[in-house]
Amino acid sequence: MITNIKLFNILLFLLLISSMNQLFAQDLKLIKYKPAEGLKFTEKNGNYNMVLRGYLQSTLETRKYEADEEFYNRFRARRLRLRIIGEAPKLKLSYRFQTDFAQSAEGDDEISGALLDAFVSYHPNKDWKITFGQRATPTDNRELMMGSHTLQLVERSRLTSAFASIREFGIFIDGKKKIGNQFYVKSMFTITDGDGSNNLGENYGGLKYGGRVNFLPFGLMTAFGEFRQSDMIREFQPKLSVGIFYSYNDGMSSRRGRASGSILYLNDANEESLPDYTKYGIDFLFKYKGFSALGEYLNATATIPTDITKRVRNDGSVSTTFTGGVDAYTRGRMMLGSGINIQAGYLFKHNFSIDARYTHLSPDTNSFLNNTLFYNRNNHYEIGVSKYMDKHYGMKFQASLTYVDAEAASRKVNGDVFIGNEWVGRFLVQVAF
Repeated sequence: MITNIKLFNILLFLLLISSMNQLFAQDLKLIKYKPAEGLKFTEKNGNYNMVLRGYLQSTLETRKYEADEEFYNRFRARRLRLRIIGEAPKLKLSYRFQTDFAQSAEGDDEISGALLDAFVSYHPNKDWKITFGQRATPTDNRELMMGSHTLQLVERSRLTSAFASIREFGIFIDGKKKIGNQFYVKSMFTITDGDGSNNLGENYGGLKYGGRVNFLPFGLMTAFGEFRQSDMIREFQPKLSVGIFYSYNDGMSSRRGRASGSILYLNDANEESLPDYTKYGIDFLFKYKGFSALGEYLNATATIPTDITKRVRNDGSVSTTFTGGVDAYTRGRMMLGSGINIQAGYLFKHNFSIDARYTHLSPDTNSFLNNTLFYNRNNHYEIGVSKYMDKHYGMKFQASLTYVDAEAASRKVNGDVFIGNEWVGRFLVQVAF
C-alpha cells in the first residue's frame, strides 16, 4: 500500500517537473553568471526566473592512532551537487531541487540517497514563507542551516553528525519581524514526518513538531551571512544572531530521526511501540570585520514506552531479549545526551583564513554515543586553514588537523581496539559554478 508520505513525494515531484517545463517554455535567456552563484535565466517579461548552480568537493582523509605506525587513508568525491532554484514572483511561488551524485550508503555516520532538497514555497508577503516538501530542518543546531560549500573547516562538527536529522519532509513556516530600527526576530515552525530524508516507504510512528526563534539585535547579516560560516563580506558593523530551538518526535524508529524503520519495537499485541525523542538547544553566530564565531549547545532525551516486549531484528525476525533490560537497551540504540560546539576564525583581506574548533559530547549512561566503533570519542580539538580564490566560494582549498580524545576500548575503522588517542587530517578542494 502506498503511504501518504509516498503520495506527497510523488505529487511534489510532478509539481516540480511541471514548474520546470513552464520555465523552459517561456523562452528563458541567460542574463548573469558568477562562479558559485550559478547561471541565472529569466523570461523576457520577468514572470519566471531560474538559477542553475553546483559544486564539487574532493577530499583526502588520513587517520593515525596513537602507538600505531599505520595510516588509514580515504580519498573520495565528498560532494557533487546540482541545484535548480526557480521563482514566479507574480504567483508568489518558488521552488528548489537539489541532488548529490556523491551520496553514500555506508556506515552509521553517513546519510544516503541522491535527493537532498525538493520543495515548493508560497510567499504571501516579503516577511513570510510557507514551504512544503523536503528540506533542511531549522530544528537542528545552527550549523545545519549553513551551506556545505561555505564551511570554515573541511567537515561539519561532531555535534552535527551525532544529533542532526539533517533533512525532513513536511510543512515549514518561516517569518521575520522587525522591531525598532534594527532588531529582527526570525521564527520558524515545522511539522514533518520525523523520518528523515527520502522516505518513500512506510511511515513509522507519529509526526515531529518543532520550531526555532532567532534574535538579531544589530540587524540582518549581509548577503545571506546567517547561512555562511566565514565572514566573507567582512561585516562593517558587529552582527549577532542568537537562536533557541526545540523538536518533539512522536514515536521514532531510528537513532536520531534519520532512517525510518531501522529500529522497531512491539508490544504484546504485536503493535508498534516506539520511543519519543526530544531535542532542544541554544546557539549563536557573530561576525565582524572578518572575524566569525559560532557556539552551539544541544540536548537530546527520550521517553521509552513501558509496554515494549519485543524488538525487530535487521532480518525482520522478532526477539524478546533485551540485554540490560528494555529501558537500558532501547536507550543504548539512540543518540542521547548533550554536546557543545565552539568555533571561531579570522578571514584576512587576501581571503586566507585561520580557524579553530572544540567539540565536546556528554553521552547519557545508555546511549549509542558510547558505541566504541563510531563514537566513544567525546573531545575533538581542531585547527584549520583555508584559501578562498574569490568571495563567492567559486574555488577554495582547505586543510585541517583534529586531535580526538578517545575513551577506553575505542575501535579503529577496521574494528580493532586501540589504546590512546587519534589524529585525523583532512584536505579539501572545491570548485563551483
